[in-house]
Amino acid sequence: MRDNSHILTNTTMHTLSPWQANGLLFLAALIWGSAFVPQAWGAVDVAPFLFTGLRFALGTLVVAPLAWWEWRQRSVAQKAAGPGHLLPVAGLGFLIFAGVVMQQIGIGQTSVTNAGVLTALYVPLTPLLAWALLRHRPAWRVWPAALACVVGTWLLAGGGSLSIARGDWWIMGSSLFWALHVLLVGRVSRHSSGPFVLSLVQFAVCAVASLSVAAVAEPWVLDKLVKSAASIAYTGFVSVGLGYTLQVLGQRHANASHAAIILFSETLFAALFGAMLMGDRLNAAGLAGCGLILASIVLVQIRPKPL
Repeated sequence: MRDNSHILTNTTMHTLSPWQANGLLFLAALIWGSAFVPQAWGAVDVAPFLFTGLRFALGTLVVAPLAWWEWRQRSVAQKAAGPGHLLPVAGLGFLIFAGVVMQQIGIGQTSVTNAGVLTALYVPLTPLLAWALLRHRPAWRVWPAALACVVGTWLLAGGGSLSIARGDWWIMGSSLFWALHVLLVGRVSRHSSGPFVLSLVQFAVCAVASLSVAAVAEPWVLDKLVKSAASIAYTGFVSVGLGYTLQVLGQRHANASHAAIILFSETLFAALFGAMLMGDRLNAAGLAGCGLILASIVLVQIRPKPL
């Protein structure tokens, strides 16, 4: 097997340009979009806390060797962070835990159309929270881009009217935690021991919290777990282990408001993979929605500025 350690060293130790950082975020969005279908399949047979806990446990295993290598490298250089520096990282894990579980519960109680549209709320929420909590006034182009994401998602979902179901409230609640995570992960990662250690800690926190609840509140049916093994494996190894780590790497050098818009392209990729794997078809409104989402991504690429 080819040794790629020099690539990891360059990635973690060198500053990325805004275009490189945004490219990593775009790749993370593609991975998350590809995981939408197996996540929906897994939700049919496995309860939300158990499904979340298992996939994040697998993601922890993926990043553990890289985190150990990174920790050893920084310990030798006497740059390893103490336990106090890991507390904010653990907080990110709880934000992921809340967002993922609420979204998983909501998907089981509402339509995919409503879930897709309402998840878009985290795009305008991120610059609003950046302004309110951090006093960072977003660039003017963030606001039309965020609006284009929301409208584009509505068109992608068919452009119909939304009726609020119980699951919709869960989806709307999850968007707040996604916005907070996108807003804070870049800031925390720049002061942590490194992107792989950060990923390991937040994955482990989410896995432990989810499995703890699942152990006392949800059924563990072996046949259903076996049936959903492929979905759990893909969403764990690829979506969590690779996708969230790319997010951390990218957001160390990216503007949070821009990152929210780029990451939201997962909706576009989810629609494309849904068409390929589930037979979904995009009508004229859906194609227009794809165009708006792509236009919003291009808009925030114009002279991107780091936080």
